[in-house]
Amino acid sequence: MSASCGLCERDLEHGYLCERDTVALAARLAQLPDLDAELTMHLVPARSGFGELVATRSASGPRSPINEAVFDELHDNRSAAVVHSWRVDVQRERWPQHTAPPPAALAVDCRWLGMELEWIAAEYPAAGELAREVRELEAQLRSLVGDPVPRRQRLGLCVAAIDGEGGVCGAVISRLPDETRLVCRWCSTPYGPEDWLTLKHFQPGEAA
Repeated sequence: MSASCGLCERDLEHGYLCERDTVALAARLAQLPDLDAELTMHLVPARSGFGELVATRSASGPRSPINEAVFDELHDNRSAAVVHSWRVDVQRERWPQHTAPPPAALAVDCRWLGMELEWIAAEYPAAGELAREVRELEAQLRSLVGDPVPRRQRLGLCVAAIDGEGGVCGAVISRLPDETRLVCRWCSTPYGPEDWLTLKHFQPGEAA
C-alpha cells in the first residue's frame, strides 16, 4: 500500500515520514537542547549592558530590562513541554502497556525520540505532525537567539519528463544557501550548479 510523507507529502512505498525529513528531524532534535540552553544568554537585550539592568523611566513608563519574549519562553518552558508530550504519545502508541514517562529534561526527551526515529518514520501515523512541530520549535528558538533558520531560495519548477507525452514533473526546486546538489522531492531528479541555467531556461512562461 502506497503512502505519502506526513511532512512534505512525497510519495512513499510505506511508512509516514520520508528519509530526508527523518534525517532533518534527527538534526533538529539534537539541536533543540543547545538552542534552549542558549536562551539564558539572550535574556538581557543586546542593546543593554549589565550595568543598565535597573529599569529607567520614560514618558511611556519604565522600560523592561529583559527580553520579554525570551523570558516568556523560559518561564513557560514550552519547548520541553511540547517535546515531552510527543514522547508520551509515541510511547503510548508503541508500548501501550507501559505507564507514561515522568517529566524529564528537554535533552532527555529529545534523545529518547531520536533513538526511536526509525520506528516513528515507519510506524507512527502522527510522524509528520511531530516533525512539523519540532521544526516550528527550532525556528522559534532560533529567532529568539538571533540565529534564524536560513531561507530557501526558489530556483524554479522541476522540468524532468515524467511520461512520453511531454508531461513534466513541475515540483518546486529550492535550495539553502550552502546547498549545491539537489534532488527533486517528487521525482528524485538530481540537479547541480551545472543544471541551474538549463532549469531557468525551460521554466514555464508564468514561472520564469
